[in-house]
Amino acid sequence: MGILRRLGNLGRRATLDNEIDAELRSHIELRIEENVAAGMSREEARRDALLRFGNPASTKERVAAADANLGLAGLGRDFRYALRQLRRSPGFAVTAILTLALGIGANVVVFGVLNSVILRPLDVAGADRLVEVEQRQPGFNTQSYPDYADYRARNTAFSDMAAFRIGDPGLSAGGRAQQCWMFEVSGNYFDMLGVQPELGRLLHQSDERGPNSAPYVILSDAFWRSEFNADPRVIGTTVELNKHRFTIIGVTPRTFHGTELFFWPDFWVPIVNAEQIEGYSFLAKRFNHGTTVIGEMKPGVTKAQATDNLNAVAGQLAHEYPTTDDGLGVRLTKPGLMGDLLGPPTRAFLAGLMALSLLVLAAAGSNLAGIFAARAADRSRELAIRLSIGSTRWRILRQVLTEAFVVSVAGGIAGTATAAALIGALSRWQPIAEFPIRVAVTADARVFAIAFVLSLAGGLLPGLLPARQIWRTDATQSLKSGTAASGLLRRLTLRDVLLGVQITLCALLVTASLVSLRGMERSLHAPFGFVPQDVLVVKTDMHMAGYSDDAAFPVQRRMIEEVARIPGVTAVGSVDDAPLSASGSTTPVYREGTADPRDSNSVMVPHYFSISPGYLQAAGTRLLAGRDFTWADEAHTPKIALVNETFAHTLFGNSPAVGRRFMNTDKSLVEIVGVVEDGKYDSLTEPPQPAMFFPLAQNTDGDTTLVVRSSLPPGEIAGGLQRAIVSIDSSLPIRIETWSDALALVLFPARAATVALGVMGLLAAMLAITGIFGMAAYTVSKRLRELGIRMALGAQRAQMMRSALGRPAVLLLSGSAAGVLLGVLASRLLASIVYEATPRDPLVLAGAAAAMILIGLIAAWIPARRALGVNPAQLLREE
Repeated sequence: MGILRRLGNLGRRATLDNEIDAELRSHIELRIEENVAAGMSREEARRDALLRFGNPASTKERVAAADANLGLAGLGRDFRYALRQLRRSPGFAVTAILTLALGIGANVVVFGVLNSVILRPLDVAGADRLVEVEQRQPGFNTQSYPDYADYRARNTAFSDMAAFRIGDPGLSAGGRAQQCWMFEVSGNYFDMLGVQPELGRLLHQSDERGPNSAPYVILSDAFWRSEFNADPRVIGTTVELNKHRFTIIGVTPRTFHGTELFFWPDFWVPIVNAEQIEGYSFLAKRFNHGTTVIGEMKPGVTKAQATDNLNAVAGQLAHEYPTTDDGLGVRLTKPGLMGDLLGPPTRAFLAGLMALSLLVLAAAGSNLAGIFAARAADRSRELAIRLSIGSTRWRILRQVLTEAFVVSVAGGIAGTATAAALIGALSRWQPIAEFPIRVAVTADARVFAIAFVLSLAGGLLPGLLPARQIWRTDATQSLKSGTAASGLLRRLTLRDVLLGVQITLCALLVTASLVSLRGMERSLHAPFGFVPQDVLVVKTDMHMAGYSDDAAFPVQRRMIEEVARIPGVTAVGSVDDAPLSASGSTTPVYREGTADPRDSNSVMVPHYFSISPGYLQAAGTRLLAGRDFTWADEAHTPKIALVNETFAHTLFGNSPAVGRRFMNTDKSLVEIVGVVEDGKYDSLTEPPQPAMFFPLAQNTDGDTTLVVRSSLPPGEIAGGLQRAIVSIDSSLPIRIETWSDALALVLFPARAATVALGVMGLLAAMLAITGIFGMAAYTVSKRLRELGIRMALGAQRAQMMRSALGRPAVLLLSGSAAGVLLGVLASRLLASIVYEATPRDPLVLAGAAAAMILIGLIAAWIPARRALGVNPAQLLREE
């Protein structure tokens, strides 16, 4: 009944207050009458009664403390009082909310990316059971199509397995041709993933009836809308892919973008029609790896069990096909990040970035804690007065925490709203126009839960700092002196520590951002094995104009000869796939005389390229020994090759390589006629890799990249290149760009790291400026009277500055030194984020020191001017 009565009081607060007031008055009157009866005068009896009952408001709260209505009403009064206090101190409110918003916003954005890329599975049915099937050897994440077919047919651990490859054919529709991006997929691809069409139908296993048996196209929703104006009548119409007719049969849902998180294709085609699109068939070539395999494990099957099952199949294949599948084995990885190619680097980058974003939040928390500590010191007299009139210490602490809660909620809302806008912009961002790369980030319940937790922790933990002061304050001493002098030194010391921690974290993040800038600068000037400056690349695909590999060679040679005649061109050559172009091939190499050319007997698996005479000069690749190719190196002449230093050393040690021979998988012998410098072929961070180069006439390929070196600006020569190619064959699709711009994809990780760490450093710098400014301004405001007296007594400007800003300057120097030292010690963490991270670089150390000094000068400028502008006479009159 008592509980019901208290709940019933929720709707009659005014009446309840009047009843309590009346009850208190009756008790006071009764006490007065008892005192008068005991012999006291009327005034003495009233004073004694009031003293016994204490402050009426405090007594009323204690009497009704158990009442639910008064508890809720008390919280309501706390919130209203907190809002009034924040309105009275707009500087404190804005600084605290902005500080918290910066820290929370940075963490929500980073966690949103981490959640979408790493924590969440692909957005398809049964995603938690999907795995990517890679080769056992790290770095080899694709299979041959025949091996995929055998894995699918023979395994017992998977419900199904599907295959896909990425390609960039030319699509002609409505009289317009353009280069697009596609997934070549097995017929069961969509059915295994449980994808339903938005329009028309998708591929099925029954569509595959042998090579070139399914000339169908399935459009992505975005491509359907952008290129076909979302016209439903497009179903059943035909388009041309590399001069072969294909029929559009369906459109995928808006939310489906394939099985790679960062790579969104324009359309999907059957993998059995690869020969029509690519100009050759890999479907029966067991040595040709390049097919990504994904599988759905059966319910209850573990990853270890599935791995063992596929490795048993691999053992059977190695026995049946010893030449190509010897040593074959598998690893299972999480799909969506191109296996080991992007998985570990992406995870390391995001984990490191998450750690740095937490440091930003820690710096924001330190800043906020310092603000709360200073505010508590300023309110020490208010605290003493409230204690002296009967307020409990818990009641005051509750009010302080309510104020911190309001700040945390406001900061959380501001930070989350900003983060949501940034996440939306990030999801719409396409960093490299040439490639369909997307960073899809979804702010789901987990992201907002993290934002809520960070908001509470970021606001309430700093808000707890005044608790010690509340419990230790001596009200009598504080009222006598006007301030708690004995506790002030401790609180200021605590604030010093907090500011020192904040400056240290800021210096660490500034150092990290400078490391990223230096890493980016190094990546642009790293030894690539070619010189991209002053070079234009002209990319075309002869297959898109209907040429086979053999028919392409005469046209390629004519293109080189025509471009060489353009005024200003100093060198020109061609390569099938330029180094660092996100494409390329590898093949095993054997010593001369190897009787059994199987993978386990190979010496290495180098990259190989098909180049024309003149390529080395155009690319700026140094020939270290031997000779270059000439046009006399034709298809019917003995096979020859150029190799790089790593290839030569791996095969022949320190012996000269020129004139020696090696063997291919088909047992043909190739003579080495020259040795070139090492280079970068897949990524900037790769260790030295072996590579070999074959004459274009002996290794024809329809993929063509012209490398044109010129002394003229790119804009002046691009028109001549366009006219030269069009004069040979107007149907050839071409793309002209500088070689530096063509490296955008491989440089993207370094640029992303630079931007991310730069933003972190900027946020940290902003927090450091507010922290140092707050402490300097607080110190000056508290010592204005002292400064006025010292100036009146003849103190010099330097002495005034040292007295007013000495402590912030000491904290700035010591915190900066500690932060830079931590940056040096954190080189391993930075190395996971930035290419060639070197915090020990003198330029990085000097830049970090200069940045922190600049931050200190900016933060202390206004307090310094106020200290130097003290008017002693006016100040002393006011005192």
